[in-house]
Amino acid sequence: MGFFRSSADRGAGGPSRSVFTVARCLPFVVLAAVVTIEFSPAHVVYTGALLSPTPALAAVTMGPRGTATVAALAFLVSSATATKNQAWGTQQVYTNLAALLVVTTASMVSSAVRVRRTRELTQVRRIAEVSQNVVLRPLPTRMGMVRAASFYLAAERGAQIGGDLYEATTTRFGVRLIVGDVRGKGLAAVRSAAAVLGAFREAVHYEHDLAEVMHRCAAALQRESALVDRADTRNREEPDEQFVTVLLAQVPDDTTIQLINRGHPPPLIVHHGAVRTLSPARPLPPLGLEEFLTGPPISTETFPFATGERLLLHTDGVLEARNRSHEFFPLLETLETLDGATPAEYLDRLRLALIRHTDGHLSDDAAMILIERAAAAPDLMRPGSP
Repeated sequence: MGFFRSSADRGAGGPSRSVFTVARCLPFVVLAAVVTIEFSPAHVVYTGALLSPTPALAAVTMGPRGTATVAALAFLVSSATATKNQAWGTQQVYTNLAALLVVTTASMVSSAVRVRRTRELTQVRRIAEVSQNVVLRPLPTRMGMVRAASFYLAAERGAQIGGDLYEATTTRFGVRLIVGDVRGKGLAAVRSAAAVLGAFREAVHYEHDLAEVMHRCAAALQRESALVDRADTRNREEPDEQFVTVLLAQVPDDTTIQLINRGHPPPLIVHHGAVRTLSPARPLPPLGLEEFLTGPPISTETFPFATGERLLLHTDGVLEARNRSHEFFPLLETLETLDGATPAEYLDRLRLALIRHTDGHLSDDAAMILIERAAAAPDLMRPGSP
C-alpha cells in the first residue's frame, strides 16, 4: 500500500522539530541569562521582568511537571538574586514573586489542558489509523499475473482517509480492481466510500458479470444515502446529494483488460515511455445519479493490455493538483519521463513528482493504483496463490 513516506516527506518535518527544540530550550536559556547577568559585572541590568514569563514559555512545549520545574528554578533564581543584592523586604522583590506566582498558576492550568487535548488528539489519530486499515486495506504486491502498487494522500491536514477509495483482489474471474471518488469530504464521504467498498469486496467473488458488481455498488450507495437522508430529515437539515465516480477493472488471463467507467477519470496505459488513455466509448453518470442513466444496459469495454504494460488508475485529485502558479499537475508528461524497475518504484517517483509540484499542499484527496501485467508461472496465476 502507498502509505509509505519518502525521505523528502520525513525531511519536511525537520524545521518543525527544530522550532520545537528551540522553544523547549528557551525557558532555560532565559534562566541562564538572568543568572549570568546577576552574578557578573553586568548585574546593574534589571532582570526581574525576565523571570516572570519563563513558566509560560515552558507551558508551550512541556507538561505540568516540566512547567513546575521551570517555575521552581525561576523562584530559586529570584530568591538567589534578591539575597545577593540584599533586596529582601523591598516592594520590587515581592512584586516580582507575586507576578511569577500568578504566571506559574496560569501556565500550569494551560499546560494541563494542552496535554489533555494532545492525548485526545493522539487517540483520535489512532482510531483514524484503524479506520484507514479497514476502509483502505494494503494491497498485495503480487496478485496472479499482476504486480501492483498504490498510494493515498488525504487533502485535509492530519487526515488519513477521505472520500477516495480503491481496492484490488484476486478472484476466480481474474484480478478485479476498483477506484472511486466520493463527492465532498468529511465523515459523510468516508461512509459513502465504505459502503461502496463493502459491496465491491463481497460482489467480486460471486458475480460473474462485472456490470453486476457495479450494480451492487450502486445499490449499496443508494441504501447509505437513504440512511443519511432520513438522519438529515430528523435533524431538519437539507440532505446533500451524494454521488461517487467509480471505475471497475478486470484483468483476465488473456492480454486484455475489461473496464466499466461511471464518470471517473479514464485509466492510462504506460509502456516504454508511451502513454495512451482508455476512454470509454459510452460516457456513464456516477453512482447515485441513476436518473441520468439511459440507453442500453451497462456492459464492459475491452482494451488491449499486454505483458509488460502498466495500467494507472487514479482519482481527479491527481489531475486537479496545482502548484503555486495555479498550474495543473502534468500527469501525462510526467508519466512519459518516469522510470522504475517495479510498479512500487515507478509509483513512488510519481508520488514524489506530485508532492514537488504542489509543495505538499493538495486541494483534494489523491489516490493511485498502478498494476503491471507480468509473465507468471501457472501456479502464480491461480487465485489465492502466494
